[in-house]
Amino acid sequence: MNKSFVFLGMTTAFFALATTSYAVTLTIASSNPTSGVAVTMSPNDTAGRNNGTTQFTRTYNANTVVSLTAPAGMTGKVFQKWRKGSTDYSTNRAITLTMPSSSTTMTAYFLSDTTKPVTTASPVAGTYTSSVTVTLTPNEAATTYYCTGSTSCTPTTVYTAPLSFTNTTILRYYSKDVAQNSETTKTGTYTITAPPVNPHAALIWTGPTMCQTCHYSQVNDMFGAVHYQWQGSGAKMINGDPVQGKITDAMNAFCINILGNFGACGSCHIGLGALPSATQSQAQLDNIDCMLCHQKDYKRKKNVTTGLYEPDTANMTITMDQAVQTLHKPVKSNCLQCHAKAGGGDAVKRGDIALASGTTADTTYDRHMATAGGNFACQKCHTFTNHHVAGRGSDIRPLDSTTAVTCSSATCHPTKPTSHTTSAVVKHVARVACQTCHIPTYAKNASDTTATEATETSRDWRVSEWNATLNRWEPTPTKANNLKPAYAFFNGTSWGYNLNDAVKIVGGLYRISEPVGSIADATTASKLTPFKYKTAWQPVTTGQTTNVLIGLSTKDYFLTGVYDTAVKAGLTNMGLPSTTPYTTVQTDEFLMLNHQVPSATGNVLACTSCHISTTATQMNLQNLGYGLKKPTSDLCNDCHGSESYSSSYSSFLSIHSRHVDSQHKKCSNCHNFDRPERTNLN
Repeated sequence: MNKSFVFLGMTTAFFALATTSYAVTLTIASSNPTSGVAVTMSPNDTAGRNNGTTQFTRTYNANTVVSLTAPAGMTGKVFQKWRKGSTDYSTNRAITLTMPSSSTTMTAYFLSDTTKPVTTASPVAGTYTSSVTVTLTPNEAATTYYCTGSTSCTPTTVYTAPLSFTNTTILRYYSKDVAQNSETTKTGTYTITAPPVNPHAALIWTGPTMCQTCHYSQVNDMFGAVHYQWQGSGAKMINGDPVQGKITDAMNAFCINILGNFGACGSCHIGLGALPSATQSQAQLDNIDCMLCHQKDYKRKKNVTTGLYEPDTANMTITMDQAVQTLHKPVKSNCLQCHAKAGGGDAVKRGDIALASGTTADTTYDRHMATAGGNFACQKCHTFTNHHVAGRGSDIRPLDSTTAVTCSSATCHPTKPTSHTTSAVVKHVARVACQTCHIPTYAKNASDTTATEATETSRDWRVSEWNATLNRWEPTPTKANNLKPAYAFFNGTSWGYNLNDAVKIVGGLYRISEPVGSIADATTASKLTPFKYKTAWQPVTTGQTTNVLIGLSTKDYFLTGVYDTAVKAGLTNMGLPSTTPYTTVQTDEFLMLNHQVPSATGNVLACTSCHISTTATQMNLQNLGYGLKKPTSDLCNDCHGSESYSSSYSSFLSIHSRHVDSQHKKCSNCHNFDRPERTNLN
């Protein structure tokens, strides 16, 4: 039992022995009313029944007052016992008691609790409008003291009811529990401001350029951001130009490339329809559409005469005057109107983002974004600095912000890298991304939406079909739900195919994008990461000195649905003769998975999901480079004599722990880390 015996008010100095005796009134107090205390004085107190030299012991209940008399300066021992029922604990634990030089009163606390209380202020200190009511709550039975006025005031007033502040107030407080444990005084400043005045309340809509009147610097910031430029620093790409993006030569299998196709792709551009330019001008600033991100009820349509976007008030629930009067920071629906519908429809492209991400309450679908979960706005993770956004997928060329998005940030899970319940999980954190264990499946259906959140796993540009919703021809898609990720090592950099690059063929498929990393890439901390894997049938030139993938014209494809027409128009856009011979090949690409993290309980990968190659259901670690040098029947005898080996998980765990944790063997003793294929496509 972790108990202690504490004397309060006792003088600890040793006094010279004297013949005069003084009395001490000793109160035996306890925070555990069922306990008792044995007090032993040597020499004994004058109430003793012996000769004054023999030790005398008496047991007292809690809250008993005892009178002891002994010469000043006499040092004796107080022996403590804790008694519950017929059992004694902590026997013969002695504390020195020195008699004072005058009569006095002391209290001996027998403590069953030596932990300081913790007091929580709710709401926390910060800035509030008009007023704030603060409640102080200790985590155990305790008396709370507080004071207000300065950072040096002494908390002496006993807290009994919530505190209301209508002016800026410094609050200091602490609690002392019944065992006399006191916490360190805490200080918080509650800043009270007047209710904000809506600066937009009287605005009348005069057009998109009106925002510049007050927010020129913000418009200027947006002009230089990737959301407007559709290009930016290629620092995270191992190939291509210093500045990269879809506005120039980046290519994928969804919207192909912007070359000749901006008219269709521009519906999700933050501009009003004009092609963005890297050269700033007033016309370029006037092209920025602030409403697209700052008004959730704003809708727009393209003017068929000018080719520019304008408000679609017929399909809006508010007027444009009301729209500018109620502007706000971006909410989920602002972001999802483009990002959830990228690639031609809801959930089509990324696989872990759908319109349901903004409305569902299903925490199994997405614990972070669900309204019944974290209800995160996109900016919770994708923070903005001067309209430049943090975050980048492995297939996205430009880097808009150097601010990293990490699960272990100060505002999210700062202790998780080292605080998992299972120590084996902590060992994985350095080389396994959080998403790997926490996103076991993607393209899930939310339980409370009627739409399907199936994602596209392949598209065939050779065969078109009519899309009545978009009123255009589309390539034939293959979609699926509840998919298992592909896994690869990712060090934060990527390779991506750009127009006119020589083709890169991996496993017979023409690669569009891939993460860069290796199991042996310890210096840059490559982590095992989950990805959506997507294939497509696309055109490639033949008979050329260097064969290249063709950026077919989606403009012509959407209009006609004729594959050959779109391919020839794409060749012309690329500066090649439309008669250039071509064939169709299968391409593939990887898209990093970061969303649709379900509630952890029951939804996190178990160890056996990945370990033990014969039974693992989630991934094949041998394909990722964790293969043994040779079969265990031949490997183990390199160091051992004849020993049996079981392929069960418990046997694996025991053997692995013994060699790695206890004997500190190198991984390379058993594993080969130079395998050419380090991607698990399941």
